[in-house]
Amino acid sequence: MQTKERIIDFIKKQKTAFIASVDEDGFPNMKAMLAPRKIDGNHFYFTTNTSSLRVAQYGKNPKASIYFYNRGRFKYEGVMLTGTMEVLHDEATKEEIWRMGDTMFYKKGVTDPDYCVLRFTARKARHYCDLKSESFDFA
Repeated sequence: MQTKERIIDFIKKQKTAFIASVDEDGFPNMKAMLAPRKIDGNHFYFTTNTSSLRVAQYGKNPKASIYFYNRGRFKYEGVMLTGTMEVLHDEATKEEIWRMGDTMFYKKGVTDPDYCVLRFTARKARHYCDLKSESFDFA
């Protein structure tokens, strides 16, 4: 039986996250991103461009999922979380999530209008490992 704490520990060790949104035709759209900048309970924080396709899609439909995996030599483990994604523009959150080096992507710094934060709120989880899958509430 997996626990929320065990799942979060697993996620913190991953370098890549896959995030999914829903397009205007109801189809899932997925992309790889850097791992979350912050995890707080069932909230996962990512940075992205305000002008991105995902931001527009989450504005119309907040349903989302995020996926993490580790492919070892003899073992594959994956976790999918489903929930909702919010686009945050408030200065406090943007400053908290900001890292040195982000100016490579956001030339005007933390106040760049093309810089925003995605906050994913997990509701459910599905874990796979050793040929077994398990679903549970994550909130």
